[in-house]
Amino acid sequence: MTDISIIVPAYNAEKYIEKCIDSLVNQTKKELEFIIVNDGSTDHTEELIKKYKDERIKYFKNPNHGIGFTRNFGVGHATGKYLIFLDSDDYIENNTCEILFNKITKDDLDIVVCNFYKEFESGEKEEIKTPYFENTSLKENPDIITEYLSPWAKIYKTSFIKENKIKFVEDLKYEDAPFVIEAYDKAKKIGKVEDFLFHYMIHQNSETTVRDRRCFDIIKIIDKIRNYTKDKDYLKEKIDKLTVRILTNYTIQQRVQVDPNVQKEFIEEAFSYLKKEIPDYKKNKYYENRGLLKRTIEKNMFLTKLYCKFYKK
Repeated sequence: MTDISIIVPAYNAEKYIEKCIDSLVNQTKKELEFIIVNDGSTDHTEELIKKYKDERIKYFKNPNHGIGFTRNFGVGHATGKYLIFLDSDDYIENNTCEILFNKITKDDLDIVVCNFYKEFESGEKEEIKTPYFENTSLKENPDIITEYLSPWAKIYKTSFIKENKIKFVEDLKYEDAPFVIEAYDKAKKIGKVEDFLFHYMIHQNSETTVRDRRCFDIIKIIDKIRNYTKDKDYLKEKIDKLTVRILTNYTIQQRVQVDPNVQKEFIEEAFSYLKKEIPDYKKNKYYENRGLLKRTIEKNMFLTKLYCKFYKK
């Protein structure tokens, strides 16, 4: 058994995969395995992966199943004591594994979180620093659940993930959040390091920037989260705030929706969901730090539709 398994789903990643793998094979910590799963790529992703002769690379090729299935597949083949998830268009600092491993082993934690950079194709870089916390649990510090719910920028104890059968949703987009929330909920102790270790890339036509009919999956994902946490009273306020934040962001993001009919339909469905689940959503604390103009638009379905219709990039 090696120390860390790093799981990398790869789908048509020829533009980015080499930078990603370079950041893995050059880690200062050497006791690693890299589980790279080709999720049915139709470009030159496979050729580029096979150029690497590092014996720590475990390469798998599957028909296209989506990122949720692919990550679960990777976990199933992991032999490391700890897990790290990395997307194929992202990369990590050379000392990422060493820093995260030292923290999670020294303090005997189930999860460790770190800061990261958000990078754009223009070369612009933004530091994303989540609030620091001492080793804790979700019950002791429910605010953790309102921070970034991505599976990356974290390290997990493998036995903790497998024994609790924590899996990614496989049939929906935005599969990250339920996995992370369940992991936070079941973790006995969660830690944080202040280092900026991951580089999260934002590029044109990425999953982050494209809006199509799959945007409706976010409502189903929120519903899964709310159902999972419905009996956890200590999380109610946080989950309501998270629900308002996510749906507000996604209604406003309909400004880049490719289909105007989908744009209208999604906004209507999102507001309908908010009214049903959180009748007083307009009073939610999420809006407190939004400017007057922003929160006026974001709380109102008609104004949101108007904004998205006439917004110009």
